[in-house]
Amino acid sequence: MEQKSWHRLGAEELQKMFGVHPGSGLSGEDAAQRLKEKGHNELSEGKAISPLTLLLNQFKDFMVLVLMGATLISGLLGEYLDAITIVAIIILNGVLGFVQEFRAERSLRALKQLSAPAAKVLRDGRVEHIPAKMLVPGDIVLLESGDRIPADVRWLQCSALYAEESALTGESLPVSKHSEVIHTEEIPLGDQKNIGFMGTMVTRGTGRAIVVRTGMDTEMGKIADLILNTESQETPLQHRLEQLGKILIYVSLGLTIVVVIAGILHGQPAAAMFLAGVSLAVAAIPEGLPAIVTIALALGVQRMIKRKAIVRKLPSVETLGCASVICSDKTGTLTQNKMTVTRLWNAGRILEVTGEGYAPSGHVLEKGKPIDLKNDQNLRRMLQIGALCNNAEIIETFPGEMRAKRKGKEKGSEADKDVASQPVWELKGDPTEGALVALSAKMGLTAQSLGVTYARETEFPFDSERKLMSVVVSHPGGRMICTKGAPDVLLNNCTYMLWEGAVVPCTPTLRQKVLEANEAMASGALRVLGMAYRDMRSGEVAGSDKEAESQLVFAGLAGMIDPPRREVRDAISLTRRAGIKTVMITGDHGTTAEAIAHQLGILQRGGTVLTGSQLTRMDDDALDKVSDNVYVYARVSPEHKLRIVKSLQRHGHVVAMTGDGVNDAPAIKAADIGISMGITGTDVTKEASALILGDDNFSTIVAAIEEGRNIYENIRKFIRYLLASNVGEILTMFFAMMLGLPLPLVPIQILWVNLVTDGLPAMALGVDQAEKDLMEHKPRGAKENIFARRLGWKIISRGLLIGLCTLAAFWMTLRIDPSSPVQLIRAQSVAFATLVMAQLIHVFDCRSSRSVFHRNPLQNKYLVLAVLSSVLLMLVVMYLPVLQPIFKTVPLSFREWCLVLVMAGIPTFLMGAGSVWGGKKNRSRNGGRTMIKSTKISA
Repeated sequence: MEQKSWHRLGAEELQKMFGVHPGSGLSGEDAAQRLKEKGHNELSEGKAISPLTLLLNQFKDFMVLVLMGATLISGLLGEYLDAITIVAIIILNGVLGFVQEFRAERSLRALKQLSAPAAKVLRDGRVEHIPAKMLVPGDIVLLESGDRIPADVRWLQCSALYAEESALTGESLPVSKHSEVIHTEEIPLGDQKNIGFMGTMVTRGTGRAIVVRTGMDTEMGKIADLILNTESQETPLQHRLEQLGKILIYVSLGLTIVVVIAGILHGQPAAAMFLAGVSLAVAAIPEGLPAIVTIALALGVQRMIKRKAIVRKLPSVETLGCASVICSDKTGTLTQNKMTVTRLWNAGRILEVTGEGYAPSGHVLEKGKPIDLKNDQNLRRMLQIGALCNNAEIIETFPGEMRAKRKGKEKGSEADKDVASQPVWELKGDPTEGALVALSAKMGLTAQSLGVTYARETEFPFDSERKLMSVVVSHPGGRMICTKGAPDVLLNNCTYMLWEGAVVPCTPTLRQKVLEANEAMASGALRVLGMAYRDMRSGEVAGSDKEAESQLVFAGLAGMIDPPRREVRDAISLTRRAGIKTVMITGDHGTTAEAIAHQLGILQRGGTVLTGSQLTRMDDDALDKVSDNVYVYARVSPEHKLRIVKSLQRHGHVVAMTGDGVNDAPAIKAADIGISMGITGTDVTKEASALILGDDNFSTIVAAIEEGRNIYENIRKFIRYLLASNVGEILTMFFAMMLGLPLPLVPIQILWVNLVTDGLPAMALGVDQAEKDLMEHKPRGAKENIFARRLGWKIISRGLLIGLCTLAAFWMTLRIDPSSPVQLIRAQSVAFATLVMAQLIHVFDCRSSRSVFHRNPLQNKYLVLAVLSSVLLMLVVMYLPVLQPIFKTVPLSFREWCLVLVMAGIPTFLMGAGSVWGGKKNRSRNGGRTMIKSTKISA
């Protein structure tokens, strides 16, 4: 019985297909049988994963297994503090991962809540109220304003019926519905005017419909299926850290084995070398890395909350930092989701309207100057019509005041009171009518002020066939008909026109002026309404809409649009400078979407606009060929959004997808990072997303990008520091074994360096401030190796120098008396101090992508404190008598400290000086080329 093109079938054909009479509905027996065959009208959540399984899955990660191995080794060595620390890290990571995945599983439950809990249905000739999940295909349902549509239905009868479908289609305005057959084969959801969709809301009118799809067969069910079958993407950070862990294990174990074998071959005791080898292996694997990453991300999350971004999944902050494309929904994300009149045509004049949203603040301007309504009767009459022929209401609320009372802030500061007293203007009714009410209120014509003079007698509601709405109002001077609607239709019903303060005949010339003004507004993506009126004769009765809507006086045109957010244009400009492309994806019409894209600077020169119907005719290969050059996708469905995201990902882009409607949820889940709106976003979208914008502000994404980039760079900084330090430790031992020297470091010293010297400064690097030019670079590639941009060279070169300098300090001290055990302990103490100081000096070099001389070393106060703490702890184990036998250390002389500091400073300052010299040389070369070019131009 499944039929995809329900919009192409007439009422009689549908009734015959489902075996139902529209006046009596299904019988109870038929309904029960169909319920048994089709199942309940509800959305599936898929196979449930038990919380225990989710928790155990967190411990299958490769790095976690490595950490468990490190725990075992540390325990065997008697290093119980190390073992306890690593176990704590494993548990912390496991719990965080479990919480994130458990919350993500709730997205389908939130989707189910959009289904109507009950439905009014015809069964056995009686109207019954039944649970919506009991509906079956063929049921006749009755719907009215305020009802949520309980299944996908085909309208049989409609009376001025409008449905709000933005959560499903992205259409910002309620859609007029009808019962006529639509003959087009392939048609976007937003244009299926004779179909009602599960989960959408009837905003006006009444209707009777036949259920054609239930449960997972509905359009909402398709979205649920997409969420079920869309795999969450592994973040670039997770992927790179997994690669890094494997590399470190293989390299460190290989080098450790070589060191042990070399030591044994050079006469070192096998047991001592085995212990030293295991210590090196534990030191070489940075088991603190996941903890530092978690801490860096967690602190980044706290900073994000202060900037109105709520992070649901820790790695998502870093992922956003490498985003190369932001796919953004238009309605409510790039725009205010508040229809606003921005332009008027009145008596031949083009007037501009200022002010935003529904707040009654703004002016009507003529040539940049505010109009005084007392001296402009033409405009006054036009605004009166817009306000009187209207059912919308603008309500002033004070949500801040309510929140303040709940928090007990009645006696708070003046700042608290100022915030609490800020009014919020909310619409109750149709957005188009709300825009006209707000327009009149800006000029002082409020419902209260008009209600003193005018009283409504009769209303002829708007319907999609005649495209007009009229009301009859009485006033002290008589009665008047006010009409608004489609300009071309309204103009045909007008005999006169307001012109320069007088009522004049509506000549062909004047009609042409109106049509030209209407076309100019529509071409600018404005939704245009015409307004007209007529003073009724004494005793006249308007018994029908035809009688009322005749011989009208045309008053003017109002052009409105859902305007862009003020801050979005600057935000998009910033993302472009950062090398990030912004793509608008919307269910709105192409003309409107293109106009908004031009206003915001999204549509670049040479960029194209693609519609949903064009997208449907393309296969994935065809889409892949054009997607890099498309900046606006209009009139698209949820499946289209998913295809767009996946096409961009196939191009190698890291894709961020923003949105607020149910229709955005599958694409948000499939994207590398999904971003939902905190205020207007549905629960489904929030649960599917990784990042929630607390203020629904696109510009907050820019802050998130900056934070994400900084976090990733900080992760690279402490990876650089940890690995260079580990390389230095391994090479110190390796070179000593190759040269036949005694062990320069004993196992307990290696473990101490690994725990104290590596840990604190690395954590401080995780909260380092961003470099000034952070947002001036293009995003890194999705497949960029963690060691890219010369990081691998920096690790090896600094590690090599640290190892050589440590070994040199050891040898220079040992050669005074090579055969003395006392001198060996002194030389090992010098090597220990040199290694620690070299690493602590090197940590300041890691703050800059260039050299230690390019940043203020005292800027990061946490790093300074960490370094001072590590130095203090080193002095404690060297100078505290009770610890000297444990760590095999002795106090050093002034001369030995001079040697330690000189050798420790060489790796950082030698490479830093080389970087500065190389930079000056390159600038000199560039300057020379510039001078040559300049000379040629002058000549």
